[in-house]
Order: sequence, then structure tokens, then C-alpha cells
Amino acid sequence: MNSPYESKDGTQPVARRKQAIAIAVVLALGVAAGIGILSTGGRAGAGGEAAHGHEDGEDHNEGDAHAHAKSGADKGHGGEKPASTEKPHDDAGAPDVITLTPEQQKAAGIVVDTAKAATLTATYQLPGEVKFNEDTTAHVVPRVVGVVESVPAALGQVVRRGQVLAVLSSPAVSDLRADLQAAQKRLQLARTTYEREKSLFEARISPQQDVQGAEQALREAEIAVTNARQKLMAVGATPDSSALNRFELRAPFDGTIVEKHIALGEQVREDTNVFTVADLRTVWAQISVPAKDLPLVRVGDRVTVRATAFDQSAVGKVAYVGSLIGESTRTAQARVTLENPKATWRPGLFVNVEMKGDAVEVPVTVAADAVQTVEERPVVFVQTPRGFQAQPVKIGRSDGQRTEIVQGLTAGTPYIATGSFMAKAELGKSTASHAH
Repeated sequence: MNSPYESKDGTQPVARRKQAIAIAVVLALGVAAGIGILSTGGRAGAGGEAAHGHEDGEDHNEGDAHAHAKSGADKGHGGEKPASTEKPHDDAGAPDVITLTPEQQKAAGIVVDTAKAATLTATYQLPGEVKFNEDTTAHVVPRVVGVVESVPAALGQVVRRGQVLAVLSSPAVSDLRADLQAAQKRLQLARTTYEREKSLFEARISPQQDVQGAEQALREAEIAVTNARQKLMAVGATPDSSALNRFELRAPFDGTIVEKHIALGEQVREDTNVFTVADLRTVWAQISVPAKDLPLVRVGDRVTVRATAFDQSAVGKVAYVGSLIGESTRTAQARVTLENPKATWRPGLFVNVEMKGDAVEVPVTVAADAVQTVEERPVVFVQTPRGFQAQPVKIGRSDGQRTEIVQGLTAGTPYIATGSFMAKAELGKSTASHAH
């Protein structure tokens, strides 16, 4: 007898279909369960950890002894700390941040200002040296050979125009004076002869030819006297003197004897520089101008000249700018005329000449004293919520009062405008303590 599940040909198609359906259902349920476990496993684990943490919190509330025991157990388990959020960076403890109380800032003279736009007139400094004003400086030379008889002038003495500086005995001057006196005598004789011949001609005693000859001789005698007198004046000798050979060297103008190369009894040549007389009421500040700065230096510009050896300054005008550039120095020479009523500016003194350029608008500037150098780079101490921090900057132009900040600061940033040197000192102390 056949089973009810069998077909007439002995197969079991109905049972097989039911079995396949059951297997498919079981597999589908298994896949769904696996997906559910994977998706909820993370939340379940987190929930478990949270619950575990809650239990730990309750245990901690029960007593510190259990908390210390648990901490010891954690350290014993590999010494690793439990996961926590990253500790925030404390700027107040960083070596480049300075924390100062308002009282400390006041005691240190620190004044805070904000970076802002300003109009800068760029200032340039060029090296220079004080020189004699060559227009009021003279080298006194004898112009004749002679022997020094007396030297009444002394080095550094203030002299007046025409004052006797030295007296020489010169044979050349004696010859010139003798020639002048001889010419004067011939002129006197020629004039007498002419007057006589003229009277005789008017009386119709002498012919006109004699009068004309006498007049010609008179004119030649006059020329000879003028020539002899001019020769004496050319060497600086006076026509009249108690001695023919006496030659006096005199001051050409009011000034000071700044050089003296003459001594009593010395024989001097005609080209010997025996005295240098300079009027020091005005001097020159000679400037060496590099080729790149020549467009900045113009005749008539007002400049400030500052001495490098002491605290002294004066205002003058550029009087000359050279047209040639030196082959070795690659600089051109310029000069500034300075008034020197108290003889403060002495020739040979080194100076710095400050020149101002064109005014320009700059978006970000700080006080010139605010810029300090830390680790060989310029910095400005900016104010932060935790203190003052050295902010590296890139500086640009400056007029001595304010300095342009090209990079590193924005307008409105608070910074130390006065007293930045004290902040730099504090920063050095802080860096040294962190190094130890």
C-alpha cells in the first residue's frame, strides 16, 4: 500500500517541497538574526560599559578605599590609563606666554595699544663725516722763498682778516720793492720832462715831436710802476715797508688757525703750506650715498644730522649731490651745510644723516619701540586671554615713531606698545626656567 505522500510512481514530491520550504525559512531566520546581532552588538557593548561605569561610580560613592583598590588594580593590569578626552593646552604654562597682573604691568611701565593704520614718512640713515667748509677754508702759503723771523700766531687762535700770522725775510720781496721804487723814480722824471716839453711847445720853442716823445716816455713809466706794484701784490707784499725784505703773512679772512707748519728761523719755500685758516661758523657734513639711494637725496632737502660720539643733532639742507659714482666705493658724494656757531661740529666727527622720503599710507603699524628681537627674529608681544605672547612678525618701513607690520598682525590686535623690553626680559626668564 502506498504512503499518502507518495505519488503513483513511488516518488514523494509533496514531502520534498515542504522540506525545502522549511530549510529556506530556517536559513532566512538565521541570516536575519546574524544581522541583528551585528548591528546591536556595538550598542550593547557600549551600554554594558556605561552600566559598568555606573556601577563603578556607585562603588566610588560607597567609599574611597574601594576607589583606591580599583585604581591599584588598574595599574597592576598593564599600567595603562583608561581612555579619556585630550587635555586642553594651557597657554599660560607655555614658555612664550607671559602672565602679568595689572599691578605688575603698571610697575614695569607696560602700556597696551592696538595695531592700526598710519601715515609713515620713511626715514633713511646714511653715514657721513664732518668736514671743513671748503668755501671758507684757506691754505696760507708764502709765495716767495724766505726765512722766518717771527710767528706771532698760534695753533687754534682765532684771527681777523689782515692780521699778521708770520714775518719772513725774503730777498725776492726786496727785489720787487726795489723795482717798484726805481719805476716810481723814472715815472717822476718822465712826468717832469713831459711838463717841460709841453711848456716849451706852447711857447713855440720846442717842436711837437719832442712833446710827443716825452708823453710816450711818461706813459711807459706809468706802466712800469703799475707792473712793479702788481708783482708785489701778487705775492701778498705791501708796497711800503720799513725794510725792503720784510714780508708779512696775513690772515685772508676771519677764522681759526687749524693747521700750522712754520717755526722761527725756518726757511720756507714759496709753495709751503704754513697755515690753514678755516671759518668754523659753518661746516660740511660729507655723505657717502649708495647708488640705490641716490633718488632719495635731492638738493634742498632738509635733513637731520646726528653725532655718533655724543648726543647732538642739527638740521641742515642738502647743498650738493655728486654726479659721479666712485669705482671702488660705488657711492656718490653729497654734502649738507651746517651752521656751527658754538663750534660743536668739529671736522673729523662721524655722523648719521637722517633723510625722510615720501609719505605713504600703511594698513598695519605698531609703535617703533614695540618691536623686539627674540631668537634672531622680530616679534611683537600681543595680548591674549592668558597673557602676553611673543608673536613673530615681518616688519617693513619705519619713520622712527611707528613701524609697518607686513605679516604677523592684523589691525586692532592689542600689543605692548611701551615696555616691551621688560616683557622680553620676562620671556627670557621663563624660557630659562623651562629649559631647566
